[in-house]
Amino acid sequence: MLVKNWMSKEVITVDADDTMQNAIYTLQEQNIKMLPVMDDVKLVGIITDRDLKKASPSDATTLDMHELLFLISKIKVRDLMKKPVHTVRSNHTIEEATALLLEKKISGVPVLDENNRLVGIITRSDIFRMFISLRGLGEKGIQFAVRIKDMPGIIKEIRELIHEYGGRTTSILSSSDNAPDGYLNFYFRIYQIDRQKLPSLLDKIREKGTLLYMVDHRENKRTIYES
Repeated sequence: MLVKNWMSKEVITVDADDTMQNAIYTLQEQNIKMLPVMDDVKLVGIITDRDLKKASPSDATTLDMHELLFLISKIKVRDLMKKPVHTVRSNHTIEEATALLLEKKISGVPVLDENNRLVGIITRSDIFRMFISLRGLGEKGIQFAVRIKDMPGIIKEIRELIHEYGGRTTSILSSSDNAPDGYLNFYFRIYQIDRQKLPSLLDKIREKGTLLYMVDHRENKRTIYES
């Protein structure tokens, strides 16, 4: 999963010589939280709504409205922006982008191509959107988790079982977290399964491993088998 497939490609930017007032207006008008700062075609910084709020005069100030507007009309974006800018490449993976957001405790980063041109922005919202899309939550399918001994062919066997019962597997994730040595936790999302056949399918899956939980998003049913 590459950043270029999930980033927002229509990037709203602000010029380094624009005023603080214009930056505030742009964020509010576009309902966004950050603006890449450009000097001609070069990315030189980033400014967020938090930066602008910190720079805004306090409510306790003795300045009147005209004085406040005059003040923020004179402050330049380049005086407030953060630099250097944390960025990712368009061919980086979503996992790499997510790790950077977590490490730096930021909500998004600009995306550059191989020529250092700004081509997009990737935010936590984009990553959440990707996760929901890949997991197919909106399609109201069934998700179940099963702990299985790590051995060749076992996933193929479970997929064949699902197919035999008329189901369709749309995603499979695996993790060794919280699993004993030699075992993996697998997370399946399936569709088109007859709910009357589901208990029988789950019994068959239990023969392959330990069923951890099952969530039926269509029927809003949740069953925890193992903690």
